[in-house]
Amino acid sequence: MPVITYREALRETLRAEMRRDDDVFLIGEEIGVFEGSYKITAGLLAEFGEKRVRDTPIAEEGFVGAAVGAAMLGLRPVVELMTINFSLLALDQIVNHAAKIYGMFGGQTSVPMVIRTPGGGGQQLGATHSQNIELYYAFVPGLKVVAPSTPADARALLRAAIEDDDPVLFLENLALYNTKGEVPDDLPPAEIGKAAVTRVGTDITLIGYSRMATIATQVAEQLHAESGISAEVIDLRSLRPLDRDAIVASVRKTGCAVVAEDDWLTYGIGAEVAATISDGAFDYLDAPVRRVAAAEVPLPYAKTLEQIALPSAESLHTAALETLAAVGRRR
Repeated sequence: MPVITYREALRETLRAEMRRDDDVFLIGEEIGVFEGSYKITAGLLAEFGEKRVRDTPIAEEGFVGAAVGAAMLGLRPVVELMTINFSLLALDQIVNHAAKIYGMFGGQTSVPMVIRTPGGGGQQLGATHSQNIELYYAFVPGLKVVAPSTPADARALLRAAIEDDDPVLFLENLALYNTKGEVPDDLPPAEIGKAAVTRVGTDITLIGYSRMATIATQVAEQLHAESGISAEVIDLRSLRPLDRDAIVASVRKTGCAVVAEDDWLTYGIGAEVAATISDGAFDYLDAPVRRVAAAEVPLPYAKTLEQIALPSAESLHTAALETLAAVGRRR
């Protein structure tokens, strides 16, 4: 089975989908001649030409709006925003148009478009270029929001997003681009809205998405190696729709949970997950649901301060041990 990077999985999936369907085209800043800020689109302009790999001005509202119109007319645009932070400039097009047209037009037209965009801190890009603001979009009915953590899920979820008839926000984390994993050539599209149990366990449930899902797996392995603790890991993969059944089923089995996210704590995705656990597994809980998230500050530029502000394997490990201690299990 081929082992490729997250970046390569995205590129090869775009290539495969463009070969499969002539209606798929790419649009965004510097994706053609420059081959993308993160080289996801390297080689695609040479293969498909400028009609299907469209370089745009630095005008997010304009080219996202153009993609909405193209999708309404039957094409399948894949927009690349250089960073999720720049999506704020296209908020009206995403929230008031892409998300609402199907409902407001009584189902007469759909908006089959994908918006790919990276986010996340740890790269010393400063407060305005290091945010995780997926909550803004996961909050909006009419959008689908996915956040793959592995190269295999990047391929499977991107295929699903491109083939979906609804607008999909496809979240990538800068820290994941060079990570590697096995990716079958014949991997089918994932089911949007289905979480993955990436590690089976019985003592505690660790829940995350994107970068924090990979860290949750690392922490689960560390807990087992240190103390024989059996941690189950849930990779949400999809933030809207959210797989509430998978979350509840796991916590009913383990009796306790820690939710980890790269976003700020207040009003975060973790709050929704914790509420889901309270609704569906309250009588099974042996301890309060713990949450691990970023410090509630604009992310510092200084490397040492940036690392302190971000959630880490250490902070998740500590939260897991404290939760287990609350139910009587100690190291």
